[in-house]
Amino acid sequence: MTGGRSIGVIGAGAWGTALALSCHRAGLKTQLWARDAALARAIATTHRNERRLPGIAIDPAIVATADIAEAAAADIVLMAAPAQALRQVGGLIALHLRTGQPVIIAAKGLEQSSGKRMSEVLAEVCPTSVGAVLSGPSFAADVAAGLPTAVTLAAPEGIGAELAQTIGHKHFRPYWTSDIIGVEIGGALKNVLAIAAGIIQGRGLGASAHAALVTRGFAELVRFGAAFGARPETLSGLSGLGDLILTASSPQSRNMALGLALGRGATLGEATAGSKGVSEGVWTAAAVVRLARSRGIDMPVAAAVAGIVEGSLSVDAAIEGLLSRPFRAEV
Repeated sequence: MTGGRSIGVIGAGAWGTALALSCHRAGLKTQLWARDAALARAIATTHRNERRLPGIAIDPAIVATADIAEAAAADIVLMAAPAQALRQVGGLIALHLRTGQPVIIAAKGLEQSSGKRMSEVLAEVCPTSVGAVLSGPSFAADVAAGLPTAVTLAAPEGIGAELAQTIGHKHFRPYWTSDIIGVEIGGALKNVLAIAAGIIQGRGLGASAHAALVTRGFAELVRFGAAFGARPETLSGLSGLGDLILTASSPQSRNMALGLALGRGATLGEATAGSKGVSEGVWTAAAVVRLARSRGIDMPVAAAVAGIVEGSLSVDAAIEGLLSRPFRAEV
């Protein structure tokens, strides 16, 4: 793909806005779609998105719109809607997509009701598009500021390198793979594990416990991924271990911030009340545990998070349950 191409970013949250800025830096003609027409007008007139990404100037060349057909007319569509909204938003855009049009999914999670990965949902609602997945260790604020970031772009054989060259630039470096399953599983499970890491830190259990939690959580991620056909090198790469390290170590992560609040005694409602974005791990946890049980995969950390967010398990009971598990070989 060569210069002068266009991209329509669907979703004007913090992540969508940051990706629109990055795509503009890559030389793409960029449109940013907001479901809320008032937000689209505000971005178009002020060249800022103070509601979702305060303090960041948006280049006037980035066109904000509430017309989804206008954004879908681009050469490439980048779906930055939250995971639980992807089916609905995908249904809205499906009418305007061309056969074979690349659609890059930037949401990380599993659909709570079905347990399906985002690419599976996209295939159902936009069957004529060519789905790809963008994931990896990346905070919206860093990408928006143009700080160096490396991510994984998973796509069918033959188009991954092309898409990476199109959306990549010096400070946003996509590494491509055809392992869509592995990239999606890494992105979904790290959100659940980041909640657990936040709970440990919020409870004041120390750096050693935090390291143990992240390491054993990663072992669960690997077991889960292997059961569904993910490649080991993907799970240990940017979109698996890399993303887990980032989101489980900084309160910039909405999922870790949620866990911190829960660990400090807040209810789920209190923990989410002040958030400007979506903590995808809340919705993904139950789906992960349900799928794990159907395959006989041992995932005590993920199960503890699911119990806490659904209200069937207290934080103290969850921690006690993990500490009381039988001793066993590490591998």
